[in-house]
Amino acid sequence: MITVALPKGALLGNSIRLLKSVGLDFSAFLDSSNRQLQIYDPTETAKALLVRTHDVPVYVEYGQADLGVVGYDVLREKKPKVAHLVNLNFGKCRMSVAVKESSPYRRTVELPPHGRVASKFVHCAREYFQNLNLPVEIVPLYGSVELGPITGMSEAIVDLVETGKTLRENGLIEIDVLFETSAYLIANPLSYRLNSGGVNELISKVREQVLSAV
Repeated sequence: MITVALPKGALLGNSIRLLKSVGLDFSAFLDSSNRQLQIYDPTETAKALLVRTHDVPVYVEYGQADLGVVGYDVLREKKPKVAHLVNLNFGKCRMSVAVKESSPYRRTVELPPHGRVASKFVHCAREYFQNLNLPVEIVPLYGSVELGPITGMSEAIVDLVETGKTLRENGLIEIDVLFETSAYLIANPLSYRLNSGGVNELISKVREQVLSAV
């Protein structure tokens, strides 16, 4: 039996629709009255786990799930030992540097050395600034990172941006993009290599479905 780790939140609906298009129905997770965290496909050939987005690659890496759907941003942040298989082309957004609109800084390299940058993507932010050879203090925040510059705690933030509406509503602007991100299908390397439960056939179906939608 194939086990798939599905992410709570913004990627869940598209993930379920994609899997349904290849024969697996986990739509019970979309029922707001459903409190189950593990459900079986009606064919009983697969089951799905509903987990936090950042936990998807953990379940896949440790073998509790054969496959998972997760944003490329999470893969860049956590660097799990999983196989990155298919760019699913949904959940598209970008990892960006943003500052207050009133800030004098309009490019990342203009930020002051040893200034503060707030982010929930600590490793992505640190790697980015190290590559720029710009020493900054990364302040870990896991709530509304926009409050960093608003309160004066940080000069900038590194965060995911989709439309930019939240930034605009809080008086912030993007000044640089680290990378583009979207949802990826990932696999446990051993499951992939051994074709556990016919996982490779499912991967092929997903790949064909994604290509046909392009």
